[in-house]
Amino acid sequence: MSRQDVKDEVIHLRSAGVDLGKRFLLACVRTPSTTRAGTWSLETERFGTTRSELRRLLAWLVERQVDVVVMEATADYWRGVYYLLQPQLNLMLVNPSHLKGIRGRKSDPSDAAFLARAGASGMVMASFVPGRMVRELRDLTRRRTELLRSAGREIQRLEKELEDTGMKLTSVLTDVAGKTGRTILAALVAGERDRERLADLAVGKARAKIPALIEALDGDFTDHHAFMVQHYLDEADRFKETVAVFDTRIATLLSEHEHDLDLLDTVPGIGRMAAEIVFAETGGDMSQFATAHHLASWIGVCPGQNESAGVNKSGRTRHGNTNLKRVLGVAALAAIRSRDTYLAVFFRRISARRGGKRALVAVMHKIAIAVWHVLHDHVPYLELGADYFTRRDPARAMRRMLKEANTLGLTIRFEPVATA
Repeated sequence: MSRQDVKDEVIHLRSAGVDLGKRFLLACVRTPSTTRAGTWSLETERFGTTRSELRRLLAWLVERQVDVVVMEATADYWRGVYYLLQPQLNLMLVNPSHLKGIRGRKSDPSDAAFLARAGASGMVMASFVPGRMVRELRDLTRRRTELLRSAGREIQRLEKELEDTGMKLTSVLTDVAGKTGRTILAALVAGERDRERLADLAVGKARAKIPALIEALDGDFTDHHAFMVQHYLDEADRFKETVAVFDTRIATLLSEHEHDLDLLDTVPGIGRMAAEIVFAETGGDMSQFATAHHLASWIGVCPGQNESAGVNKSGRTRHGNTNLKRVLGVAALAAIRSRDTYLAVFFRRISARRGGKRALVAVMHKIAIAVWHVLHDHVPYLELGADYFTRRDPARAMRRMLKEANTLGLTIRFEPVATA
């Protein structure tokens, strides 16, 4: 038997629901009936989605003195409505998936009435909608990610074109678009076909691969290949030049938050670009998330909870914020590469009994927790060390070593080391 104190949701006597569309929307106001106690009056009105119509919607809602307005995050149609109404009304933007399983009859008026009822009874939770500056940062960082992906796809097309020539340059060079690769490709486009001269263009550590380069450059590189290779290189350079412009714009907007970015840079796997994305997606204000675990749940890097009749069933992670989840995944892969850190040891402990994929998500969860504390407390990341688990439970470590020794037919004895 368990007992806990809970806080009831506030019941709004006057609520409104807005069902959004591309060309028009339906708004429904739910107010207590003046003729019959215990019942509610529904008033539904249709509005367009132009600016003048949205102002009419605002005046209509203000006149009816609604306490809360609920709307679903339908595609991007909610943006213009939300931005206009939010300064003067209490708006709740809700996730459509939260309401999908509890609907009945389906029509635009019934949707608007249902949203008004859900808002009045506290059945829905508002989504996090950041301020204008953070929204602009999100647009910039997300577009920059798309540009970097596009540049990467051009390099992949370049590698495919080289395969058509029969050359195996990509099998020898790690980055065909690096300094050595660029120099060799520029010479090929200019008409050089001597393999030894081409291989001798290698610089730095790649000069140790000159014999392998001579072998890999054996192929049929035609004028058509030269044209296509130059095209792919030009396209990749064009995308990277645009990325540089975005970098400057993002740095300007974040000029007043350099301290927070430096603190995020102390988290394992989080570099400058990743720190900018984390700040843009979360807004840098951790007061939006009650605890660090709320942030991890919002991102979608914590296990789901699915218990029924006392049985815990498989709980999949939710979709969450895909942009942050991708960044945390890359950060986790970078963090576990070092063998003498807390996160690397934690990954190996989990992967031994749960598998590598679950262990990677667990590391992403740890990084999300660290990000919350770094931004909430304004302190750098504290490295616990690779021996953290041993220091926390020495007896368990000794039992593990004793068990392994017994498996090998040996016995060991533990004695304290005399300190000087």
